[in-house]
Amino acid sequence: MYNLVDSAKKQIDALIAEAAQKAAESGLLPANVTLPGAVEIPRDPANGDYAATHAMAGAKALKMPPRKIAEAITAHLSLGGTYFSRCDVAGPGFINFFLSDKWFMDVLAAVETAGEDYGRVDVGAGQRVMVEFVSANPTGPMTIGNARGGVLGDALAAVLDKAGYNVHREFYINDAGNQVELFGRSIEARYMQLCLGDDAFEFPDNGYHGEDIKELAKMIYDKEGRKYVDMPSEERVRAFVAFGLPHNIALMKQHLERYRIHYDMWFSEKTLHESGAVAETVQLLAENGYTYEKDGAVWLKNTELGADKDEVLRRSNGEYTYYAADIAYHRNKFITRKFDRVIDVLGADHHGHMIRFKATATCPVLGIDQERLDFVIMQMVRLVRDGEVVKVSKRTGKALTLNDLLDEIGVDACRFFFNAKPDTHLEFDLGLAVRQDSENPVYYVQYAHARICSLLQTLAAEGHTVSKTADLNPAVFETEPEREVIRQLALLPEEIILAARDYDPSRINRYVIELAARFHRFYNACRIKGEAEDVAAARLKLADCVRIVIKSCLSLIGVSAPEKM
Repeated sequence: MYNLVDSAKKQIDALIAEAAQKAAESGLLPANVTLPGAVEIPRDPANGDYAATHAMAGAKALKMPPRKIAEAITAHLSLGGTYFSRCDVAGPGFINFFLSDKWFMDVLAAVETAGEDYGRVDVGAGQRVMVEFVSANPTGPMTIGNARGGVLGDALAAVLDKAGYNVHREFYINDAGNQVELFGRSIEARYMQLCLGDDAFEFPDNGYHGEDIKELAKMIYDKEGRKYVDMPSEERVRAFVAFGLPHNIALMKQHLERYRIHYDMWFSEKTLHESGAVAETVQLLAENGYTYEKDGAVWLKNTELGADKDEVLRRSNGEYTYYAADIAYHRNKFITRKFDRVIDVLGADHHGHMIRFKATATCPVLGIDQERLDFVIMQMVRLVRDGEVVKVSKRTGKALTLNDLLDEIGVDACRFFFNAKPDTHLEFDLGLAVRQDSENPVYYVQYAHARICSLLQTLAAEGHTVSKTADLNPAVFETEPEREVIRQLALLPEEIILAARDYDPSRINRYVIELAARFHRFYNACRIKGEAEDVAAARLKLADCVRIVIKSCLSLIGVSAPEKM
């Protein structure tokens, strides 16, 4: 909406096209030749705020040295009323453009007008996108991997929303199948051991050994006593599942709410089976020749679709597999609910599943468009403290869970640190996350926000208020620290576009860290109090715009922006 970087680039393209036409009319360039080329932002502002490569890109077609083309273009450039004060030719033929006061003021005006909505773009054009993330089995507490997936999914959804997509957040509850049966039998074993002794009841093979299972069994025992001891095992297991699953799902919701993650829907796998959607999907595949039977089970011919192995859809005991339910679930996403795009955020251990499911999605009878189905695979997390790997909670001495981590370092640090580039392994330094100095990136950014809030409060007490951009002197931003802050403010819409395109919300972390760094440099180099009135007013306005954008960026990744620290 207010993308001043894009506006400047488009204006350069138009200026060069117009100047090339005038140069052709004067005989300096051949007629009727368009000049392709890119507009880039140089690393060093001394080389211009923008550099155009059109002269070099057009050299072959025009059969001229690129520098000569560039000189012909610049001789016919008319910069009056544009975002640029001057331009020059550099190197082999770069055309460097230097921004005028107007552009810098327009950036501040854009932040002023949009407020915390600044940076919003409309590349999504309202397309309906589902982001499914976390979707942990409700058979135990959420892990550190779930903590990372939660932030990446939630921040990605927020970025997509700001890029103009209509976003839906979803948690897929795995409340059916073998793992639920095993969950119930694990509780049964711990309950019976409580009632009859540890050696009186055998724990199931591959059962869940966590302390949470013992706690559930103890809760049942404390509430019901020995009520279930003489009950048939199948009935007992059903009762324990009926107690344990809702309890665990409620805890998941509670912990995720604490983590500032709110879903539009918690989708039950069990409802897919109850509705007949899973059976219908397998029948559809069978009727179209995509299955075969082996050892009493029904298999999907996934190798014929490009996968490295076939998949069991229905076991010999008649039960449908998780894979069959997953196909039905994605048909529900695309066919029943008609999402334009579906994004699944998965852990590194699901990489093989992603590849095989992508192959399955090519099956034409399923109605799943693999081109509109994307996977974000996040890599593993290693927690360290003082150089040592951390696997257990200091408080409980048990395996560290999401909730333990929130107790230890807080939501802000968790969300900021876990929102790292998804495809890289993450070493999470717990000691760094609680430090209150510039080495801790979340503290560094939050401190910049609090510093500005304190400045505004102090100056307000002295009678100084933040001016409207229209009332400022456009010629006052003369120093490089001031201008580099404004250049960084201008980049936010571009960062939103790239973060949405690449499914990489960690770009927002890097952007806001750099904005905070530029603000601190500006604040240390440029006085506000005691300066001429027009200079002080402009610098105060700049600080307030930084405050607005820092708060907006932190909100985007689910981190608070304190006014005092």
